[in-house]
Amino acid sequence: MDVSMFAAPLMVAIAVGGIAYVFLYPLLSGERRAEKRQAALVGAGAKRIDRLAAASSANRRDQIAQSLKEIEARQTAQTKLSLDQRLARAGLDMPSSRFYVISAISGVVAGLVLFVGTGNAIIGVLAGFSAGLGLPRLVLSRMATKRVNRFVEELPNAIDIIVRGIRSGLPLGDCMREIAFSAREPLRTEFRLVMEAQAMGVPLSEAIQRVAERIPVAEANFFAIVIAIQSKAGGNLSEALGNLSRVLRERKKMKGKVQAMSMEAKASAAIIASLPFIVALLTYVTSPDYVSLLWTTLIGKIVLAISAFWMMCGVLIMRKMINFEI
Repeated sequence: MDVSMFAAPLMVAIAVGGIAYVFLYPLLSGERRAEKRQAALVGAGAKRIDRLAAASSANRRDQIAQSLKEIEARQTAQTKLSLDQRLARAGLDMPSSRFYVISAISGVVAGLVLFVGTGNAIIGVLAGFSAGLGLPRLVLSRMATKRVNRFVEELPNAIDIIVRGIRSGLPLGDCMREIAFSAREPLRTEFRLVMEAQAMGVPLSEAIQRVAERIPVAEANFFAIVIAIQSKAGGNLSEALGNLSRVLRERKKMKGKVQAMSMEAKASAAIIASLPFIVALLTYVTSPDYVSLLWTTLIGKIVLAISAFWMMCGVLIMRKMINFEI
């Protein structure tokens, strides 16, 4: 019997069986159905992850918008400041009653000095009212302005300390506590008040918002907004504060450039505003009878009043033109 007669059909049968195994076994064993189910599950999981990510992003945007609305509403509600708030902005730890006593003493002293010097009771009373009501508040405003400028100067350094501390693993409270003990004034006092408020149970975002209320500048408001958004919506605080520090330093550089570029205009405005007084003084020294007609006659007084009004308008316009806000 020839073996080749059986070999050829056997090889054909084996090939057909192999082909059938390759194509029919996945269908019969359920592997194809398992692969389809696995692919469907993977697709559903990916869609679910996308939905969760979109929902999380929308929730984060809603939280950020809500935080910004709350901060804006709080700032809008704070339209009129009390005397205690003005004293806090100036860094004075005194009750409002003491400020009123100091104002009354300054008014009485100024009124008595001018009354003795001029012998005119009306001038003394007017000077007393001006010194009692205007002078202490002017000094208070100047002290608040200097304190705010020092705060703005030191705030980027404090933010850098917080960023380095967070990146090294320290909590935010410890970073602020370090500022409260080692930073310069007025940052040391403000952050110490934040730590004291937080120890009393006040949330950190609200305690820092109080700093922005005591220091009414955009830099403090930016810092409060970043902390408020991070406390409600989460996120990378070190990156956000690092970006804020760079923005504050760039604002400082821009302010310096604007101030340098506007010095010529300010000098010109000062010369123009002082020129009428200088001319009037020189004319009075050389020809007093000629100039004295301005305050000895009715027409001269009217001319002086009109000139003073228009000069005031010109000074205000020049001040508006040379003041730039960043």
